[in-house]
Amino acid sequence: MSTASTTLRQLTGQPDTPAPLSESALIIVDAQNTYREGIMQLTGVEPALDQCATLLARARALKIPVLHIQHDAGPGTPYDVRAEIGAIADKVAPADGEAVVVKNYPNSFIGTDLDERLKAAGVKNLVVTGFMTHMCINSTARGAFNLGYAVTVPAAATATRPLAAPDGSVVSAESLQAAALAALGDLFAVVVPDEAAIVD
Repeated sequence: MSTASTTLRQLTGQPDTPAPLSESALIIVDAQNTYREGIMQLTGVEPALDQCATLLARARALKIPVLHIQHDAGPGTPYDVRAEIGAIADKVAPADGEAVVVKNYPNSFIGTDLDERLKAAGVKNLVVTGFMTHMCINSTARGAFNLGYAVTVPAAATATRPLAAPDGSVVSAESLQAAALAALGDLFAVVVPDEAAIVD
């Protein structure tokens, strides 16, 4: 039986526990109808949205910064923010005063004012949730780390879909989810099982 390797976080002396939610900003990435139905529907998307909604309610109660990220790939795509398919899911719809940052790349910091907004609010810790784990969560968490933020990713508040492997086999959503989160946890983020693992 193999054992887990020492992580780069451990080797570099970085924290292995998440910052309290009260000392963080909540980033909800691409929680759009895109992923709830049709060609881009994700495995386990509704339970993941429920986790996002629970975190959102907690964040609002704590009055911490909440930022909604919305991907726009243009008219006629599953990511058309002008259409219902590209709208933010009703479970986590932005409230008045909550920022919505529209992006065009997997990394939510590229071509947006996200970093400026966070710095203006004095934010150093981020809780990153949403979709897809292997794509925009991966890219945004790494981007945040590279900019000096401390990142927490609650696994149950993310989801992905099956993909083709180079040899033609199918990588299941469950396998891809586990691998993507393990890769983030090696260095870029504290990855916890679910929202309950993050204290207020």
